[in-house]
Order: sequence, then C-alpha cells, then structure tokens
Amino acid sequence: MVSPLARVLAGAPVGELVAVAAGVLARPAPSPVPPGPGGVPRPRLNGPTGLGTSAARAFRPLPAPGAADRPGLSLHCPPPVRDDPALGEEVNERLVAWAGDCGIYADRLEKLRAAHFGRLLMLTHPDTEDPDRLLAAAKCALAEWAVDDYYCDEEADGAVPELAGARLLLANAAVDPAHLPLRYAPRLERGLREDPVLVALRSALEHLARYASPQQVARLKHELAAIFVAFGAEAAWRMAAELPPVWQYLVNRQPNSFLPCIALIDPVGGYELPAAEYADPRVRRAVTTASLASVLVNDLYSMAKESRSGTLDFNLPTLVAAEEGCSTEEAVRRSIEVHDELVRTFEAEAALLVPTGSPALARYLAGVYAWLGGNHEWHRTSPKYHEG
Repeated sequence: MVSPLARVLAGAPVGELVAVAAGVLARPAPSPVPPGPGGVPRPRLNGPTGLGTSAARAFRPLPAPGAADRPGLSLHCPPPVRDDPALGEEVNERLVAWAGDCGIYADRLEKLRAAHFGRLLMLTHPDTEDPDRLLAAAKCALAEWAVDDYYCDEEADGAVPELAGARLLLANAAVDPAHLPLRYAPRLERGLREDPVLVALRSALEHLARYASPQQVARLKHELAAIFVAFGAEAAWRMAAELPPVWQYLVNRQPNSFLPCIALIDPVGGYELPAAEYADPRVRRAVTTASLASVLVNDLYSMAKESRSGTLDFNLPTLVAAEEGCSTEEAVRRSIEVHDELVRTFEAEAALLVPTGSPALARYLAGVYAWLGGNHEWHRTSPKYHEG
C-alpha cells in the first residue's frame, strides 16, 4: 500500500533530505552553487526557501542509521542539518556566564560547560547563525531544566517531592506574572528575586522578548505551564514510590518534553508561524508527536546514567521492562520502536500539511524535523550522557 507521505513526495533521493530541509529553512542564496560531479547541482545549506512539494520532500522517510555509519542507538531520525562547533562554543560560553550571574548551577559551572548545551541549540536551530538568538533560546531551555533539577529531580539541589507543587506554582508566577494587591506584591517580588531558578526564568523570558512577538511569548508560557503540571505529576509518583503505567507515562512525557524548546523555532529563525496554524489540531498533533519522540531520545541515552543514581527512575525502557516483564535489552528495543513510530507519524503528517499551509508552516515543520536531527546528534555525542 502506498503511504500518504509517498503520494506527496516527489521522489528525491534520501541523500538529499537534509539539503532539502535546509533549503526550506534558509534565506535566499546570494549566488548559484557550482554543479557537482556529472553536472548534478550540489545541495546548499543556504539555498532558496522551498514551498509546496519541495518543502514536503524535507519529510521523506529515512532508513534507520546503523551503528557502522553513526555510532550510537540505531534510531529512525534525520541527521543534523548543521554542525558549527565555533558557533556552539560561543553560545555555550555565554550561557555558562549567564547561569553564573543568575546563580543556577553555581557550584558546578564547569560541569555545565562540559555538557555543552550551546552545541545543542546550535544543532537544533540551523536557520540562524546569530549567537544572541540562539542564546535567548538556550536561556529558556536551561531555566526550564533548572526548574526540573532544583524542584523535582535532584535531591542534592534541594528537590523535595512534597514541596514541588508549591515551588512550581511560584515558577509559573515568574513566567506568567502574578499581580497581587499592593500589600502583598513586595513579598512576591522578594521571593522571585531570592530564588536563582526564578531569577533565571524571568531573565530568560526578558531576553526572548527581544526577538519574539507577544503572541510567541504567550505560546511559550502556555507550554511551560503544561510542563510544570507534568513535573507535578512526576513528583506525585515519587512521593507514592510508584512506577506509572507506560500509557500514563507517555501522556505525561508529551508536555514534559522539549516542546517549549520546539515552540521557539520560529522566533529564533526570525519569522512567525500564525497563531491559527500553531493551534490547528492537525499541526498540534504533528508537533506534539515530534516533541514526544525527541524526549524519548533523552530517555534512551540517559537511562544508563539514571540507573546509577539510586533514585526512582522514570524513563520509557525502565517502565516497559517493569510492565512487560522483559529484559533491559528488549525494553530498549521496544522503546526504540515507539520512538521510530512517532517520527514516521510526524513525517507523514507534516508532508500532508505542508502543501496546504502557509510558507511559515512549511518552514516551521522543516524546523521541527531539523530539531529532531540536532537533538539526536547532541544526545549521541554529549559528555552529559557518556561520562561518569
């Protein structure tokens, strides 16, 4: 049976996938690209923006890479569009300096530097070379992760499951300002200034506002509110010392994912996806499917490190093994199957959406696809998951 995706695609070779996705993302090229061997045009990272079926070709299905050509887990995932180490290093250094100013991770800035979150943002947002735009997104991501570490996950950072709900409430007040009567407003302000995590959240949103419209900032606030709810659910599981069923975990993991990062693709790229398209149920389904796939990459690469922590683990392979009574190796295989199904679903649905949507939607969905590739590359290579 011919899939809906295959009917949309024009049949470009698989090797051209990344170049086509880059063409959708990039600004018009100033000059033509010299032909390659045999007169075949070479793909260019900064080629003209593609529309219609040319944009849809960005979502051509890929064969799952083998360990021989890309060391790491064999996942159905595109390769990264761009790898610019110097740009990633610049963003990383600025991010570490900002974290020090805010006071988050103050006692382990070198460990933060080694994780190289700047490289993650460079890899996942290939449609800009502006380090300050990338830094704005990096600050939002790191502040979000600090909420998880300090309030939910890391006891060494003061995380107490019983206090998670109250702390997350204040985190939301930092993101979406609470407006209190005059008698109580100063106390709230002191609370927001005394907690480094809340300082980081407010600072990150202020930086983002240089590049994002009020609608785009409001979109991020919505995604952060959802992830705070998901953090609270995980805290409840920890308090009960219970592993959730896999289906419930996946419900949680959809908002508790990289969705707030993916929501920033267009402001980082310097354009705006219309609110009506972002909220369209078909677009929402495609984007949340991709975000769930992206965080399962994190589950798969972080599980070994988490297993050494001695705490209650919440990742898909651990829960599959517990629920289905299988070995860790089999649970990893089944988890990879879940990831791959999600990526293929995104490919199919994105390819159907592109020909009927706006040029901004084509660019945004290509950006989501590029985000998946950059995210996998970072997890595959980051010392955060491969050392200690």
